[in-house]
Amino acid sequence: MAAVWDFADFDDHEHVHMFTDRASGLKAVVAVHSSHMGPAAGGARFWHYAHKADAITDALRLSRGMSYKNAMAGLPLGGGKAVILADANGRKSPEMLRAFGRAVQSLGGQYVTAEDVGISLPDMVTIGQETRFVCGLPVENGAAGGDPGPFTALGTYLGIKAAIQQYFGYDRAKDVRVAVQGVGSVGGNVARRLAAEGAILTLADANVDRAKALADELGAEVADAQAILTQDADVLSPNALGAVLNVNSIDQLRVPIVAGAANNQLATPEDGQRLHDRGIIFAPDYVINAGGIINVGLEYLGQGSREEVEARIGQIPERLVEIWTESQASGRPASVVADHMAQAMIGRA
Repeated sequence: MAAVWDFADFDDHEHVHMFTDRASGLKAVVAVHSSHMGPAAGGARFWHYAHKADAITDALRLSRGMSYKNAMAGLPLGGGKAVILADANGRKSPEMLRAFGRAVQSLGGQYVTAEDVGISLPDMVTIGQETRFVCGLPVENGAAGGDPGPFTALGTYLGIKAAIQQYFGYDRAKDVRVAVQGVGSVGGNVARRLAAEGAILTLADANVDRAKALADELGAEVADAQAILTQDADVLSPNALGAVLNVNSIDQLRVPIVAGAANNQLATPEDGQRLHDRGIIFAPDYVINAGGIINVGLEYLGQGSREEVEARIGQIPERLVEIWTESQASGRPASVVADHMAQAMIGRA
């Protein structure tokens, strides 16, 4: 396997750690991209990778995204990410989670962990038994913190409405056709918010039963998880895993707007240019999906109430409009404009 410096997604990361705990079976990667703005914060992902190198790539890409996300959200936090490697059966134990907590604690606060794909609120409580560098823990009503999913969904919903306003000139979701890929914790809540406003939904998920159940609840249609990318709609909202926008899928898109919560939606940087060339409005993922880290970040910093969290999430549409306005003025893709803004904030212009 190549040295970490040779990975295509290594971006002058400050440090990358590999952890193993034989007793519990833990294998984990923690990548710290930047601490320019503060301690590196980002969730821990529990996932099965066909190749261990893919886990390192994921950690590198996701941690860089967290640097950009936290900076663009105005949080005094750097960017980091953890990946816990699951076996093919997805076995996860309290012993493994506590071992991961000890690994985080050993970094002395350079990395602050939280939930991501495959990690739940109870899992965070277990991890928190071994480290104080953790957020996304249960909190009292009215306080920042807890499950970040609903807050990510809120910001994504507001971002979708901002994109509708940008393209169609009206700020409403009623009768807007939205194709939602991924209806888990975040995508499901996005779909519910849109349905409540009268949007016409088509849903897709790798878990077909979950998609059908939500479609029955909301009066929506169901599509195949891949076919959703070619759905004739007004908005495509990717809310599952990343790299869904590539040279092939972009050519087949039948929407004027792409706005969703999935991390790293662009398979390559060039795919942002491909969207721009097609005249598609793209909401950079680390801007639109910042609601979750705003919630748990303020929890960790001890700086916010639920009211403050929602007020900051309410600023997401303003940041998107700023990006789209600059994109139109400069002729550069929205993805490039957002990257340059974030890079300037973390001292990497």
